[in-house]
Amino acid sequence: MKKLITSLCLIVTLAFGSFGVGWSGDFQKGVDAYEKGDYATALKEWTPLADKGHAKAQYNLGVAYANGEGVLQDYKTAVKWYILSAEQGNAKAQYNLGIMYDNGQGVLQDYKTAVKWYILSAEQGNAEAQYNLGVMYALGQGVIEDKVYAHMWGNILNSNGHEDGKKIMDYLLKQGMTPSQVEKAQDLARECIKKNYKGC
Repeated sequence: MKKLITSLCLIVTLAFGSFGVGWSGDFQKGVDAYEKGDYATALKEWTPLADKGHAKAQYNLGVAYANGEGVLQDYKTAVKWYILSAEQGNAKAQYNLGIMYDNGQGVLQDYKTAVKWYILSAEQGNAEAQYNLGVMYALGQGVIEDKVYAHMWGNILNSNGHEDGKKIMDYLLKQGMTPSQVEKAQDLARECIKKNYKGC
């Protein structure tokens, strides 16, 4: 049921640019190289930026190490870069870090820590993190099983046009969710959307 990001979402990275004038040229050169499949050049451009704290370069290196693009696949190194980026608020890095803890890749499997990172990403509107949170609540992984909160996340996704939200809600209805629970979940979803996903 859970989704894993398997490639860079460079279009979003390009749309938001990079932090700071001194970094943009090298970062963009790395993006251009990556898009051409020249991973060695991409890594050469991103690594010094990542070492200086560039969150998007750190995220990109995490993806490269997780997927073995231009380097041997190394989940521990991927986790290292994701953590550095996630701690700066990068929603994609937070989500991918959640996946790593969820699946026990490069770290010991730890559902509670996965939930922590999913929440931080979901609060920024990351649909994949919201979906995985719904699944975690539905299955009671890292949190106490709670059909209402699982349905709430499914409802939020559905209201934002994501089909995966319906999958969560349908699953919960098959598990015997009551009409009053559904109504409560719908109320919570409306409140959560009003709060811009913060503190849900």
